[in-house]
Amino acid sequence: MQENYKMLATTLFGLEEVLAKELLILGAQQIKVGNRNVSFLGDKGFMYKANLALRTAVRILKPIRSFSVVDEKSLYNKLKNIPWDKYLQSNGSFVINAVVNSDNFTSNSHYISLKSKDAIVDFFRDKYDERPDIDLKHPDVRIHVHIQHTTCTVSLDSSGDSLHKRGYRTDTNIAPINEVLAAGLVLLSGYDGGTHLLDPMCGSGTLLIEAAMIAAKIPANINRPEFGFEKWRDYDNALFELIHDSLLKRVQEPRLKIMGFDKAPSAIRKAKENIENANLSDFIKTFQIDFFESEKQIKGPLTILFNPPYGERLKIDVETFYKSIGDTLKTSYKNTNAWFITANMEALKHVGLRTSRKIPLKNAHLDSKFVKYEIYEGTRRFGDKEKRL
Repeated sequence: MQENYKMLATTLFGLEEVLAKELLILGAQQIKVGNRNVSFLGDKGFMYKANLALRTAVRILKPIRSFSVVDEKSLYNKLKNIPWDKYLQSNGSFVINAVVNSDNFTSNSHYISLKSKDAIVDFFRDKYDERPDIDLKHPDVRIHVHIQHTTCTVSLDSSGDSLHKRGYRTDTNIAPINEVLAAGLVLLSGYDGGTHLLDPMCGSGTLLIEAAMIAAKIPANINRPEFGFEKWRDYDNALFELIHDSLLKRVQEPRLKIMGFDKAPSAIRKAKENIENANLSDFIKTFQIDFFESEKQIKGPLTILFNPPYGERLKIDVETFYKSIGDTLKTSYKNTNAWFITANMEALKHVGLRTSRKIPLKNAHLDSKFVKYEIYEGTRRFGDKEKRL
């Protein structure tokens, strides 16, 4: 029987509770929500499963040591005392990421990374008379050094590249949304495949792809070429394949429509390419349509989920644009729950509809709100029969 140990899943601001719920459903133990992270217990197999399946995790870290430090010298000495040959070969490669939040350390994170690197290299030089290399792009082991006040936690990064790099997105528009944030928005909206879904400004299709993967129960990172743990000395390929295959057995075909609009032909082209890369072309349909000239074309409840331009990278007349969003929703999309994220708080004043929820989030470096508008039946009477897509 495998041994359980503590792990830490990092995430984006505002998605901590969503990630904790994901971990609970997946089977994690002793879940504890932190600031942009959730800690939990699991074994090696669960670590593999977490990397494959979690939608709102950025990295899965495995802490290997925690100790008190007061300055750079004590950090060096305690790092050098870790038996690094348990995790890394003397002719292997590694990289260090450091985060420092301590008054005891006046050095920046880059210097702490260099000091930590020296300790690890000197461990191998003293014991084996050779040293591992630094590889910033494809190291055998990624090491995280986190100093909080006088506590230093050293972890191995089991993910490798950030988990937002799903492996399906090769083409983006000018302002693409992070895949982890996109999945978080879908989960926060409550969408699980039980309603039709529309992204009316779909760009390169990220929200559509994440929504379809949720509806189909496809593991978030099934398309990734590799994970960090695959280079670890204790990697168990048979166990990984077993977990990989068991997750795929849960996949189901979405029953309801998942659609994307965009008025730009280039955006639709990019979306189609990314959707095809994710093997979701059978489940997602995209159309070159201007949302402001559209109307609801399916019967029954509809979830609208989108990431409109904020006026930062894509230049728009903010007042007119956001007023058009509100006008289109209330006149053309009855029986709809509409969600969108924006970093432009002033823009929300021009939508002209009352929000039923506002959730604070971060979109990259921008403070944002994820807002919900409930458009009820009877908002507008239609004389014409609705067309079907």
